[in-house]
Amino acid sequence: MNIAPLQFIRGRRVKEEALARAPKPEWLKVRAPGSEGYLRLKGLMRDLKLHTVCEEAHCPNIGECWHHGTATFMIMGDVCTRACGYCNVTHGAPATLDPAEAANLAHAVHEMELAYVVVTSVDRDDLADFGAGAFAETIRAIKARRPECRVEVLIPDFQGREIPLRTVLDARPDVLNHNIETVPRLYRIARPGGRYTRALELLERARTWAPAIPTKTGLMVGLGETSDEVVEVLRDLRKVECQILTIGQYLRPSLAHLPMERYYTPDEFREFKRIALELGFGHVESGPLVRSSYHAHEQAESYDTRSQ
Repeated sequence: MNIAPLQFIRGRRVKEEALARAPKPEWLKVRAPGSEGYLRLKGLMRDLKLHTVCEEAHCPNIGECWHHGTATFMIMGDVCTRACGYCNVTHGAPATLDPAEAANLAHAVHEMELAYVVVTSVDRDDLADFGAGAFAETIRAIKARRPECRVEVLIPDFQGREIPLRTVLDARPDVLNHNIETVPRLYRIARPGGRYTRALELLERARTWAPAIPTKTGLMVGLGETSDEVVEVLRDLRKVECQILTIGQYLRPSLAHLPMERYYTPDEFREFKRIALELGFGHVESGPLVRSSYHAHEQAESYDTRSQ
């Protein structure tokens, strides 16, 4: 029997357990949600049977964002056809689409008097258009009900198909977001249903087909990537002219998910931001608590100002 691999596995488990038991750094501690604005928004979501990625992904910023009346809506249900190793969304066979969902979401946006909305979804590889039609319908419903509201969409990769992406772009979202998530080396274990080159291709196509719509992506760190690998991803993103970037700390949702290798410090996140801006990104949010939709309104406004 070869003892070395067994010792390596045991050593890794000890490291993972120690990291899981260790207290979070001070820069990752946030106040538990419970403000009046948070409770009002939560009640509205339940009444209209809407889902948010804020809840499904256990986002640490949910208290702050919901207190200020902003949220990232998740359409097409809360069950995903893929099983990414870092994601807390339930994997399985999704339910049929709710024909009233777009209208209900637009009603919520109107009731909350939102000026900026982020719309994302689970992966729906079971649908012929992978859910692109639902995105387009939701964008148009929001614009019809509240014309002054800007709409950012955070879309899946649509398995690399061109027509679904064109369907979404034709509905004229204000920002087109698709998260690159991690470095190429870790795609096989973290995002087995996705492809690194496919994600880059989607962002490049969106930029080429609809140059007036800014493209955006998000990257998480802490899965075992090196800083050099992160910088190489930033270079790849600039090659396809991605304009808005978010970088945040991966936090393990449960022991069933991919282990977190380490915490990055605020100084390391600042260095990533410095490098990204030097590479030519129009706007960068980089910090331990940053998520793709965190301060999305401010991100878009900052990019608009810089690009003028």
